[in-house]
Amino acid sequence: MKISLVFLRAFFVILSLFFMTAFMISLPTGPSWQKILIGLGIGLAFSGGLYCIEMLFRRFNLKAFNTIILGLGIGSFLGLALIAICNTVVDLSHMKTTLAPQTVSLMKVCCYLFGTYLGTLLTVYFADEIPISIPFVKVSTSPTRKKDLVIDSTALYDARILDLASTGLVDNSLIMPRFLVKELYSMAETGDEVNKSKARRTIETLKRLETTSHLGLRFEETEFTDTSEPFNLLLRLARINDANILTADISQAQIPAVEGIKIINLHSLSNALKPLMQAGESMKIKIQRLGKEPNQGVGYLEDGTMVVVNGGGDYIGECIDVQVLSVKHTSSGRMIFCNTMDEFASMKGTKVEG
Repeated sequence: MKISLVFLRAFFVILSLFFMTAFMISLPTGPSWQKILIGLGIGLAFSGGLYCIEMLFRRFNLKAFNTIILGLGIGSFLGLALIAICNTVVDLSHMKTTLAPQTVSLMKVCCYLFGTYLGTLLTVYFADEIPISIPFVKVSTSPTRKKDLVIDSTALYDARILDLASTGLVDNSLIMPRFLVKELYSMAETGDEVNKSKARRTIETLKRLETTSHLGLRFEETEFTDTSEPFNLLLRLARINDANILTADISQAQIPAVEGIKIINLHSLSNALKPLMQAGESMKIKIQRLGKEPNQGVGYLEDGTMVVVNGGGDYIGECIDVQVLSVKHTSSGRMIFCNTMDEFASMKGTKVEG
């Protein structure tokens, strides 16, 4: 790659020197040696200009270059349309006789430059919307682009979404369907007391998300005429916006990706972020009840992770030291299996004697 660039630069330097020198020699006046020197100087200056342009374009990628070229094309057509409008206005009014030709020409130049600038500017600003705004033209976005998240109402009912929003991971990515908002307000007014309380709590969470300045929560106004299941409507909306779905419905935790749409569940995300205990680590746990096996106790960590303690059946209601044996991953989270320190010491002694 580096050798190819060196060869390309050298080739264009030679071309620039040759054509500029040949042009200067073709001029009828002046001595030949002077024209050759001037031609070589102009060729070197032109080559230097090309190299500066190359350094400038190193800051851009191919997508940005293609977007600008497309914008120039659109802006050029817009400028020509403005010139046609200007000509019509001049011909239909008395401006043609009262204005000087230079003034009319300047007006046309300004119209063309304004149209070109406006077309290029709008194309750059709304490059991500080009595939749906211009038929048969698609400027593909980067495959690593972060997808937006369509929010399910169950995710709003879970207060953990506020903690997720405060991390900055979902900034400018959350989309709230307007039809879900209408459904929540309707439920808050006409539902039973349980549903009213749930709807009001969900609306309160939504308002807190909406007032979070850095989050950039967006409302999607798309409405569907049919009355399908709410989750099916979310799938259709996510398909239209090329987005994923954020939910807190446990029944949807095991749903695989549907047509490229990922179902991101708050419960699965929370379980994935729970601290992982390693075998051999020790910790304190309060034994709260008996387990399924004889003399087995069960306790819970602060995040709700179940801890099964062999030999913990004798310590119901007590906080004891335990040793981690293993960690088991289940569909509902993690389970930690431990031994009491006495049980661990007896097992260790048995191994030594053996």
